[in-house]
Amino acid sequence: MGRVKKHPPVKLIIGFIFKEGAILKKALASLERRFGKIDFESQILDFTHTDYYEKELGPSLKRKFISFERLIPPENLPKIKIIANRIEDKLADGANRTINIDPGYLNHSKLLLASTKDYGHRIYLNNGIFAEVTLFYQDKTFKTLDWTYPDYKTPEYIEIFIKIRDIYAEQIKT
Repeated sequence: MGRVKKHPPVKLIIGFIFKEGAILKKALASLERRFGKIDFESQILDFTHTDYYEKELGPSLKRKFISFERLIPPENLPKIKIIANRIEDKLADGANRTINIDPGYLNHSKLLLASTKDYGHRIYLNNGIFAEVTLFYQDKTFKTLDWTYPDYKTPEYIEIFIKIRDIYAEQIKT
């Protein structure tokens, strides 16, 4: 029989889809006030893998990922997703969002994303929030699953998550 034990802390990551740099800057400031110092920022990437967000956010969208220095308990993810949704609402232009803020976490074995949407591969956490394993780590890289979003399958994104995992690996040693 396995013994129940406390789960080690995980690395909070956030992905953004946005059009205007000024909106991203406001979102970053708000998140830093809540979660502390950012220890990794990806370059800004073109977001061209789907037009799903264009109706609400507009064309020529960008993508960016960050992670935070302070590690979190994994059970905090639903609360963090709700905070991210509130920031989206605060930065909205009327009924339309101006930024998409997607929190998740990374540890040695996986990248997990939070969602408000239920699908067959998602697990309900609480407070209306679900989670999915989006990537798993094996053979010194992240691997995809059938449901992994197309952009998360790209070498650029995988490289970003490996860098964040390396930071996490150093942190967890101490």
